[in-house]
Amino acid sequence: MGCSFSGLNALYDAVNGGGDVWINETRFRIVRQLGEGGFAYVYLVKEVVSAASPEPRFKDSSHVSDDGTYAMKKVLIQTEEQLQLVRQEIHVSSLFSHPNLLPLLDHAIIAVKGSKEGSWHHEAYLLFPVHLDGTLLDNAKVMQTKKEFFSTFDVLQIFRQLCAGLKHMHSFDPPYAHNDVKPGNVLITHRKGQPPLAILMDFGSARPARKEITSRSEALQLQEWAAEHCSAPFRAPELWDCPSHTNIDERTDIWSLGCTLYAIMYGVSPFEYALGESGGSLQLAIVNAQIKWPPGPDPPYPEPLRQFVVWMLQPQAAMRPHIDDIIIHIDKLLSKFSS
Repeated sequence: MGCSFSGLNALYDAVNGGGDVWINETRFRIVRQLGEGGFAYVYLVKEVVSAASPEPRFKDSSHVSDDGTYAMKKVLIQTEEQLQLVRQEIHVSSLFSHPNLLPLLDHAIIAVKGSKEGSWHHEAYLLFPVHLDGTLLDNAKVMQTKKEFFSTFDVLQIFRQLCAGLKHMHSFDPPYAHNDVKPGNVLITHRKGQPPLAILMDFGSARPARKEITSRSEALQLQEWAAEHCSAPFRAPELWDCPSHTNIDERTDIWSLGCTLYAIMYGVSPFEYALGESGGSLQLAIVNAQIKWPPGPDPPYPEPLRQFVVWMLQPQAAMRPHIDDIIIHIDKLLSKFSS
């Protein structure tokens, strides 16, 4: 969707301290800021309903908020490269439709006059459903301070939902890789009497998963891209030290998924301990798959759960399972530990 210029001035006023935000034909009031990072800010917004403003027309009516509140991501775009990245994120987000992937409901990219005479830059506005319980990372920090852990059943249920969302991405032809699966990109919504709802978000790094590397320069290019787009503690070994002749596929996500399962259990990546050690190297710990197991809950997590993590964290990508294998295995674990 494009942007209607009827909302341009109001949109510009809003980000400079006043007024409302228009995304195409729908008007929103900023309630408060939810977070920020890099060139992006996330706000809680509420739809301003009027007789001339029908409710948002989303592809899936189930995404219409009962109370009119949504999450709005604002991206400040200074360069052509940043503009292309935002357009790529919008394109990729529009491909997916799954209950465990965060849907993009609407978007607008507008041109804004810069401070210098004749200069222009862009701002992008992306609208999503809002999940106010925060990310898995937010929840892990709170739980760590209270010395609390998810139950084995909840660990498996949260992880099963992430697998379902990722399977949707990996099932495309060609498959898509998320490329940044981590607790900070998993929204958690607590539900009374049920395990938490888990939703994978942020498709800014998602790309077609399969890539043939045929030279040293291509390998270095991939490493450079990964250093910018894939969070280090969750990044697969082949993205740290890429061979000059190899095939990269969606199993880069499986490594990150294994790290994320460990993080659902213990609150951190299995390799972050290396950052706190004198002379420790995160890269070496990852490339050699040197996992350290912290003291867990009492009673501790069952051994099959640890073995499940190890199965995904194979340094050689060809030895890692695919998402379908993981789902078969986790369903067996769920039936075993659900009683």
